[in-house]
Amino acid sequence: MPSDELLYQIGLTLINGIGDGHAKNLLAHCGSAKAVFETHKSVFLKIPGVGEHVASFVAKGKDVLKEAEKELRFVEENNITPLFFTDTDYPQRLKFCNDSPVLLYYRGNANLNAEKVVAVVGTRLPSEYGIQQTEKFIDELSGSGILIVSGLAYGIDVLAHKKSLENDLDTVGVVAHGLDRIYPTAHESIAMKMQKKGGILTDFRSGTNPDAVNFPKRNRIVAGMCDALVVVESKRDGGSLITATIANSYNKDVFAFPGRTNDPQSEGCNAFIKMNRASLMESAADLFYIMGWNTDNQVQKKETSQIPLLLNLNEEEQKIVTALKDKKQVHMDEISYASSFPVSKVSSLLLQLEFSNVVKSHPGKMYSLV
Repeated sequence: MPSDELLYQIGLTLINGIGDGHAKNLLAHCGSAKAVFETHKSVFLKIPGVGEHVASFVAKGKDVLKEAEKELRFVEENNITPLFFTDTDYPQRLKFCNDSPVLLYYRGNANLNAEKVVAVVGTRLPSEYGIQQTEKFIDELSGSGILIVSGLAYGIDVLAHKKSLENDLDTVGVVAHGLDRIYPTAHESIAMKMQKKGGILTDFRSGTNPDAVNFPKRNRIVAGMCDALVVVESKRDGGSLITATIANSYNKDVFAFPGRTNDPQSEGCNAFIKMNRASLMESAADLFYIMGWNTDNQVQKKETSQIPLLLNLNEEEQKIVTALKDKKQVHMDEISYASSFPVSKVSSLLLQLEFSNVVKSHPGKMYSLV
C-alpha cells in the first residue's frame, strides 16, 4: 500500500460529518480515497445519497490531511497495521455488515479471517458459575484452532482472553479507544501477551479516550467479525446483550449459557433463550453441533462416544441407523422406504436419535449419522 494512498484513507475517516456509510459510497463512485479528495464538489452532488451538506464536508476535507500525517507517523512508528475496507486482510465477515468501519487499526499476528471465529462476551462482575462456564468452554475449544474475540473488558471478556492463551488459541481484543493506550490499564500485561498470540483491534485513531459512546461502536466489531457469539452470563440490561442484539441483526449465530430462573445475573441469557434469540448452550459440543463444525478432536470424541450408544439401540432405531450408514445425507422419505416405517414413525425415531447425538438433521428433511 503506497503511503500516500494510506494517508488519504486515514484522512477520509477524519472528515467531520462523513461516517462509514458515506465513506463507502464515495469510494464506490470515486475508486480510491485519494480520488475522493481530488474530486470536485459538483461531482459529489450527482452521486446518489450525497447531498449539499455531505458534499460541503468533503470539499473542505483537505484540511484534515495534516492530522492524517500525524496518525500515519504514529502507525508507522508503533508497528500498527491499518486495515482498509478494500484490503484483503480486512476481516471479511465484518465487511458484509452494513455499518462496518471503513478503516481498522491492528497490532498483532492472528489471522482475522481464520476459518472459525467465536466471540465470547458476558458480565464484568461474573459469579463463580460464570467463571466456571467460561473456563470450561474455552478449555473444550483447545486444539480447535478457533480464533476467540472479545472486548478486553473486566470479567468474562478478559477471562476468555486469558484462557485462550492458556489453551494456545489466538485471541483478539477489540477496544474502544486508540492504540496509544490500553483500557483498563490493569489489562496491559495480558494485552502485551495477546499481541504475540492474537492481537488488539480498534477503529479509533490514537488519542481517542475510552468514552462511553465508543463502546457500542466497539461492540459492532466484536459481533460482526465472528461466526458465532457466546454470552456466558448477563443481567437483563447487561452490555453484552447489546453485542448479542447486534449479532442477531447481522444474522450471526448467538448462544447463551442458561442460569437459575431466580438469578439476576442470568436474566439476560435466559430471556434471550426464551425469545429464541439465542441457542441454549451447555458445552462447546453444542457450538460444534449447531454450527456444523468438526475438528479432529471432536471427530475422535464422537467416534469413541458413539459406540456405546449404538450398542444400546433398540431394533427400530437400528433400522434407522442402517438406512443412514455409509451415506452422506438421506431424505426422510428414503429412510421411511428403507426401514418400512411410516414417515410419522420415522420422524419420531429420528428425533430420539438426534437427542442421543447419533443422528444430525439438515435443511430439507435430510439426515446423517453424527
